[in-house]
Order: sequence, then structure tokens, then C-alpha cells
Amino acid sequence: MRNQTTTRKLVLAVLVTALVTFGLAALLVNILERKEESKHTFFRVVEVTDDTDDPAVWGKNFPLQYDAYKRTVDQSRTRYGGSEAHSHSPTQGDPRSVVSQSKLQEDGRLKTMWLGYAFSVDFREERGHAYMLDDQRYTKRVSDFKQPGTCLNCHASTYVFMKTLGKGDLFKGFEQMNQMTYNEATKSVKHPVACIDCHDPQSMQLRLTRPGFIEGIKAYKASQGVKDYDPNRDASAQEMRSYVCGQCHVEYYFKGPEKRLVFPWAKGLKAEEIYAYYEEVGHKDFVHKETGAPVLKAQHPEFEVYNQGVHARSGVSCADCHMPYKREGGMKVSDHHVRSPMLNINRACQGCHRFSEEEMKARVEQIQDRFHKARNTAMEALMDLISDIKKAKAAGATDKDLSSAWAMQRKGQFFIDFVEAENSTGFHAPGEELRLLTEAVDAIRKGQVSLRK
Repeated sequence: MRNQTTTRKLVLAVLVTALVTFGLAALLVNILERKEESKHTFFRVVEVTDDTDDPAVWGKNFPLQYDAYKRTVDQSRTRYGGSEAHSHSPTQGDPRSVVSQSKLQEDGRLKTMWLGYAFSVDFREERGHAYMLDDQRYTKRVSDFKQPGTCLNCHASTYVFMKTLGKGDLFKGFEQMNQMTYNEATKSVKHPVACIDCHDPQSMQLRLTRPGFIEGIKAYKASQGVKDYDPNRDASAQEMRSYVCGQCHVEYYFKGPEKRLVFPWAKGLKAEEIYAYYEEVGHKDFVHKETGAPVLKAQHPEFEVYNQGVHARSGVSCADCHMPYKREGGMKVSDHHVRSPMLNINRACQGCHRFSEEEMKARVEQIQDRFHKARNTAMEALMDLISDIKKAKAAGATDKDLSSAWAMQRKGQFFIDFVEAENSTGFHAPGEELRLLTEAVDAIRKGQVSLRK
């Protein structure tokens, strides 16, 4: 009996030892595999060159990134942003079967603010990167108005096209594309923003391919006392994770008859510095149809506003929140499913903020609620000023009588539009955006007072 017990113990010990050994061996193999994966971040299945603009070709070497990139077709609504899928009957002029909701229908005051400009005819909620080219091609702002090729800078993969136009000189090609009509230029591009617009095909390092940004950031750095700044040479890796986004998510204007794309940063990135630049060069985007004021239309200044916020000051990049890193086996990759952090709180926010998803969501929505109320107050003030100017004109006021009110409409409207057009509903820089709305209301009320005189 005692011998049997001893034998069982020996057998059990052997089995346990074998299992432990197997487990350790499996763990060691797994660790070695992950270490090997981390050494080889991609496998070059196909050759990509500086002329390969098709993201599907790059996707053969980077399937994880490409799969995420394709997911930007998703349409997901957050409390104050994102797009809802609305069915659309395809036509010869607009073959889309799905569009996003109209912002003009959501808030008719936007139409009043932009009367006399293409945005008063068609303006919809922005969709993901997958739609950026089609949604521009088929908006009424393009089909019903003559637009320059400059518009493509922010809505298509234009790097190869510009390089080809310039016979290898990117900046010359950029200048030529700007001077083309939109309908002519758009025939030469096939893709929305693609891998080649942000990555070097050999090293895969981030790079800047948009001359507008390269010139704009150089002018901004010069205003800060930094001479001959070249972002592709001088920017840090972390800065590049915001700069590549800032190639498109910015305020801009078309300069002169050549329609050259210019980022108005020679005085700085703040709204009042950009406004001062426009005042100095005498730029206007349109004349308001009802008041006659020479006004400005802000575009999508996410980069400028983000730079006034706590995240930028803390060294957090655009990609850290909108393209956070994720683990795929032994590799750490940037999530190319670009979207609102509110749809990805776990990886976008909780790497830094040790609070629950519910708490993080509540904090963001509190900021956005406050902004939305302040934005509505400013919009109502602007509607009052536009109405008062119309009444003054009807009563026989001259251009000289209206000049002060026009100036205040121009300033107040630009400040409102600046935070309205940037797509965070006040989150990128809460204090700064509320300040701009306060400045807007102050300007608008001074405009009303000027009419009483």
C-alpha cells in the first residue's frame, strides 16, 4: 500500500513538472515571438514608392493600419458631433446614396450668417476621411459655384498629382493646381487622404507633403523669432503627430487671382492674430448679402484652437487622442480609424486620465454644454446686429453711417465662425473658445450701439 502511494506521488510530481515545463516553454516561445514581432514592424510584401498613392497597395505591407483606415466609413453620432446616415436618392450630378445631416437645417442662423456665400446653400456635418473627397465633389458649394483647384489641398491625396504637375517640384505643382478650376483638377486625383500624404514610403517616418502648411508654419515660427524653420527637418517626432493633421485641419484663405493657398499665421495662431493679419492685407471672403458688410468665413481651425489648449501645452498630440496607440500581438500601432475620442474613451483618454469612461464622458459633455449655450448667446446677438443693420439701411443709412457696425459684424462674426467651424464643440481649448465668444458678443453689441448714433 505504501509503495503504491509513493508511486502515485512520483507520477503526480512528474506530471506537474511536465506541465510546468510545458507552460514555461510556451511562455518563452510566446515572449520570443512577440520580441521578434516588435523587431519587424512590417513585412514588405510589395514595393511602394514616392509615386504610390493608392492606399490599398500600402495596405499589403500594413494590413492592420489599412484595415483601421477603411473603418473611417463609419458614421457615429456623439452628443454634439459626428454624422447621422441620411438616405439620398442618387442623381447624375450626385451619385451618393447616403449623406450626413444638413447643419443649415439644424440651425437656420448659420444660413443668415453666411448669406451671399456658398456655405449658405449647402453645409453638412463632416463625415470620416473615407468620404472627404466625394463629399466635396458633390456638395452644392462646388456644383453651383465656380471653385479653384486649391480646394483639393484638404480633401484629396494630392501629393503625387502636385509633384507630377511640377515635374518633380512639389511647390511648383502646388501653384499650378491652385490655379486650375476645381472640376479640372479633381479629375486627376483618385483617393481621399492616403498613406503617402503623411508617410515617407521608404522609412515610414511622418513627413509633411502640403506646401501650404510648410510655408504657414515657417511664417509662424518666424513670428516667434525662429528663422528658416523647416518642419520636415526641425520638428520633433511628437510635433509631427500634430503637424500631419494640421496640413488640413486649419484656417486658410485663397490669395490673389492665382488662388494660392495661404495659412494666415504670420502674426500667430490665435484668432485675433489671424484677424489682425486679414485686416492688414485687406482680405474679405464675401460681402454679406443683407447688410453689405465685408466679412470673413473661418474654415476648420482645429490646429490653431488645439494649440491654445491644455493638451497642446502638455505635449499631447492630435494623434494621441484621435489615433491612439493599440497593441496588435507584439506590435504597438497607431489606430488609423480616425474618430472622436468619445467613441474610443478607453484608449484615447484613459491612458492619461484615471477615471471611469462615464466620468470622462460627463466631463467632456459638461464643457460642450457650456460652450453650446455660450455659442447660442453669441449667435442670437449676431442675428440682432444683422437685423439692426438691415433696418438702418432701410431707413436710409449711408455706407459711412454703417462703417462701424460693419466692422463689428466682421469681427464678431469671424470669432463666432472660428469656434463654430472648429469641430470640437469647445473642447480643444475651452477657456479660449469661451473667451472668443465673449469677445464676439462685445464687438456685436458695440456695433449695435454705433447704429444708435
